[in-house]
Amino acid sequence: MNFQIFFDDVRNSLFGGKLSQGQVEGMENIINYSTVSLDQLAYVLATVKWETAHTMQPIKEYGSTAYLKSKPYWPYYGRGLVQLTWKDNYAKYGLDKTPDKALEWDSSLFVLFDGMTKGLFTGKKLDDYINDNKRDYINARRIINGTDRAKEIAQIADAYRTALIAAQDPVAPPADDDLQARFDQMLAISLTSNPHIQDLVRQLCAKRR
Repeated sequence: MNFQIFFDDVRNSLFGGKLSQGQVEGMENIINYSTVSLDQLAYVLATVKWETAHTMQPIKEYGSTAYLKSKPYWPYYGRGLVQLTWKDNYAKYGLDKTPDKALEWDSSLFVLFDGMTKGLFTGKKLDDYINDNKRDYINARRIINGTDRAKEIAQIADAYRTALIAAQDPVAPPADDDLQARFDQMLAISLTSNPHIQDLVRQLCAKRR
């Protein structure tokens, strides 16, 4: 993947012409960790952009301590790349004793992809909406939070998808040196093979040279 092309694209399409080091680092971490399809990765990136207030970094739920204490899930308020909440959800990842570990990159990346691919947040998962047969970025919001801001996040996912496609490295043809090496290897193998094959390989190598 060509990260320069990717960042040049999203800088203008999604970040108003500017990218912070944190945003760059965050997107690189997510892309490098990913094992999902390109279409799914676009939606994961869009989800993180929304859930982290566009920082692309693991964050704590915004609000004062008094505000957060008023939440029924205190002290298991939102943390990470997808704002993990409630004790039961923290316990799924062994984080109920140390909830702030959800802010560490290793934990936050695992929670992000594990939860979205297995449907551990709401019972809905990436494959339900984004697969070989369809790409439903609007209803994919149900993986995280019903249909809250579904259209806005779908638009972000479409922009990420465009950038990811543009950034795919083309497959380069083998260099001449590589072809020559293959011919030489064939010749070496043929020395212990059928003499007719030896003659054929020598002719091919001679033409190549």
